[in-house]
Amino acid sequence: MGLDRRGFITFLVGGAVGTLFTPVPWKLADDVSIWSQNWPWIPKLQYGARSEAPSLCKLCPGGCGLSVHKVGKRPVTAQGNKNHPLSQGGVCPLGSSAVQLLYRPARVKGPLKKNNGRFEAISWEEAAQIVADNLKGKKIAALSGDENGSASEVLAGFLKLLGSDDFYFMPSDAQVSQRAWSLMEGKGQLGFDLENSDYVLILGADILSSWGPVVRNQKAFASRKGKFVYAGPVQTGTAATVDKWMPVYPGQEGVLALGICYYLLKMGKSASLKNFGLVRDYILSKYTPSVVEAKTGVSAAQVQKLAQDLVKASAPCVLVGSDFGQGSGAFEWASGILVNLLLGTLNQKGGLVALPENKVITSAPWRSELNQKSFLKFLDEVEQGKAVDGLLVYEANPLYALPQPEQVKTVLEKIPFKVSFSTFLDETAMACDLILPAPHFLERFDDAYTPFGVGQEIYSVAAPVIEPIFSTKSTPDFILEVANKLGVDLGFASFEEVLQAKAESLGTDLESVSAEAYTSDKWLAQNSLSLPVEILATGLETEGEGVFLAPVARNYLGNTKQALTPFEVVVVKEFELQKKDFYIQVNKNTANKLKLKQNGKVKLQGAGGECVARVNITETVMNDVIAAPLGFGHQAWDEFAKGKGDNLFKVLSVKEEKGSGLKVWNRSQVKVVRA
Repeated sequence: MGLDRRGFITFLVGGAVGTLFTPVPWKLADDVSIWSQNWPWIPKLQYGARSEAPSLCKLCPGGCGLSVHKVGKRPVTAQGNKNHPLSQGGVCPLGSSAVQLLYRPARVKGPLKKNNGRFEAISWEEAAQIVADNLKGKKIAALSGDENGSASEVLAGFLKLLGSDDFYFMPSDAQVSQRAWSLMEGKGQLGFDLENSDYVLILGADILSSWGPVVRNQKAFASRKGKFVYAGPVQTGTAATVDKWMPVYPGQEGVLALGICYYLLKMGKSASLKNFGLVRDYILSKYTPSVVEAKTGVSAAQVQKLAQDLVKASAPCVLVGSDFGQGSGAFEWASGILVNLLLGTLNQKGGLVALPENKVITSAPWRSELNQKSFLKFLDEVEQGKAVDGLLVYEANPLYALPQPEQVKTVLEKIPFKVSFSTFLDETAMACDLILPAPHFLERFDDAYTPFGVGQEIYSVAAPVIEPIFSTKSTPDFILEVANKLGVDLGFASFEEVLQAKAESLGTDLESVSAEAYTSDKWLAQNSLSLPVEILATGLETEGEGVFLAPVARNYLGNTKQALTPFEVVVVKEFELQKKDFYIQVNKNTANKLKLKQNGKVKLQGAGGECVARVNITETVMNDVIAAPLGFGHQAWDEFAKGKGDNLFKVLSVKEEKGSGLKVWNRSQVKVVRA
């Protein structure tokens, strides 16, 4: 008898029902489950007492305190430290990844030496001898991405004793503000007392997303006493959150500041400047309402309203900074400082404050001195023939995070001996002769002294919360070891001793500041300030050809020293990255003018190269501006960051600012070509 349709269905149903009553599939499923749980690469569940340990996040310059939750001896997660003044229980996306980054695939597991283009493992003893041999009697430079840690102080002091002044920080607003303040004959480090201000005008800096001590800024905004207003070209996280967003063309925040000064001067406001009369006359004659409106895109009526609102406030504060945390000039900062001076808020509660400095390595220059030096100018000198025998790179990735990275790579190839102390296998580490990995910051002693942007003196120290997982060594301890081999005395035998000395110099001790950050409300009095008029002339320069480019830094995409983390891949938005293409943002008017379509492919062409991207049309960008994210386009690291999008740094154009000598790239313009 043949099998008809009814018989076939009966057979299937009967088989399915029968399967439910046989133990075979259930036993097989149980065996598979047991087998899969015993794969050798699956982490084994560990038991133990739960505890918390205070620590310090070093993934950005913000200096936030962390509370690391542990099970037994193993960290399992990191949250904001409720008792730390800069975190107050909050944590940013990068900080939340702290524990996971202990196990990031890109971690360097031990000291490596390049041999015929390939890296091979060496011992730390061999590494120390190689470094000592290559530094003795040679011309050495160093670059650091840690702008507030004592590790940089050790490195700078070491170079000084070797006879070198070539210590540099990676570019940031901390350097630009210091240069502007020094040109005005100011002392100390500038900060902003946001917590006590009742009207905060933010010119450019994306303070709630990526600029300065982000978590502290967010806490200050959440408990604000008045109004926050943001002026910038893109509706960033800050612009979308504050009370008002005022669109301003990229790099023109300084012009807007002087437009406000114009109205303040018309109201009879004055500032304690030695050359106040000259400055006043220059602004009133050159930065008229029509000029400011044409340069910024902000109407004269709006500028006047800003000036009036600032005067009405009892504790106003004007905070200036680059939209993406770097590349601005002394012009923007000097202009923003001048607004605060005219409002009389310098060293006043809720205003602009000047904070003291501190150092314990006698040979190290003061931070204010180091912050005025430009690594890009150093690269120009090397390109022009300056002899440099060796370069030490700590917590920095210049081959990715400087404008025109291909040109940077070409220049650095002229330096015969390069050492990276990177914890991770980044682009710069791959190009070095030695990689001597620093421990992850949770595995080492580290500190942060008064992160840039805060309104008070703060010192935080972190002790290790876990033993090093790999064969790594504290970079400052390694430098002290090499110094000993070279007969150079920095005055300390270990980095822990350096931290103890710094704590004692502030009237506390290492144990105390490890448990609770030191704070002080001391401000530095300013005796005699001035403002070189030639700095103010920068804002009147004509712009080049092309469309304004507004780079956007987003914390969760990484920063200049940390790539997109495995923990944050899932939060990248569909209008930021699709497969291997990243997105630029333009509004409808700009898209029509440039004949761009949604999801269309384009090339951005700049002075140093080009980027390939897709188009997202959105009204979160002002007219005639292209916004594009930083953080993509890595060629090293691991599968979580490598090969995703393009590196926007390739199209940024650099020029030298007259009057300050600074290199600036926040006014970049690009040509857009459909691909």
